[in-house]
Amino acid sequence: MPAAVEHPTNPGLLNPRSLAQLNRMLAGAPPMVKGGTRAVPGEGPLHPLLALVGEQPGDQEDIAGKPFVGPAGKLLDRALAEAGVERGQTYVTNAVKHFKFEQRGKRRIHSRPTAGEVKHYRWWLEKELDFVRPGLVVALGATAALALAGRPVAIGRNRGPMELDGRPGYVTIHPSFLLRMPREDRADAFRTFVADLKKAKKLAQKAA
Repeated sequence: MPAAVEHPTNPGLLNPRSLAQLNRMLAGAPPMVKGGTRAVPGEGPLHPLLALVGEQPGDQEDIAGKPFVGPAGKLLDRALAEAGVERGQTYVTNAVKHFKFEQRGKRRIHSRPTAGEVKHYRWWLEKELDFVRPGLVVALGATAALALAGRPVAIGRNRGPMELDGRPGYVTIHPSFLLRMPREDRADAFRTFVADLKKAKKLAQKAA
C-alpha cells in the first residue's frame, strides 16, 4: 500500500488508494475557481490506449456532471469517430475540475483559468492519471499542456508528440478552438485535428 502523501494546498488530505476514492475526495473539495459549483471527474476505462485532457468543464458539463458533453464534446466525438478512436475505450478528463464562469443575467459565461488555478488542480490531475495509467496522454489545448507539462507550452510550436513531465504525450488543439474559428477555415482545421488523433493512436499502439 502506498505511503500517505499530503495535498499541496490541504496538508490534512491523505493519499487516495483508488480512482473512486480520489473522485469522492474531489467531490467534497471546495472549488478553486470563481463560480465553480460541482466537481466534474474524468470518465472512461482504466489502462486505456489514450487519455484526453481538456481545459475545464463547461456549462453543460457542470449541469450533467460529465466531461465533454457540450458542443466541444460533440465535435470531439465526431473527430474521434473519424480517427478510428472509440470514445468508450478512451479516458476523458480536464485539467481544472470545476467550471469557472461569470454570471451575466441568466447566462454563465466561460472564464479561462489562470496559471495559478491550473497549478492548484495539478495534484488532482496527476493522481488521476497515476490511477488511469493510459498508454499516451493527449493535451487538448494550452491549458491542458500547461497542467501536464508543469510549464507553459506553445501549441503552434509543439503540436505533435511530446513528453509531458515524464508521460508519453501528444499536444494538439482543444475542439472548442475549432468552434471559434471562421466557418470557412473549420473544415481544414478539423481534418488536421483528426490527423492528430490518428497519430496519437498509432504512437500509443506502437508503445503498447
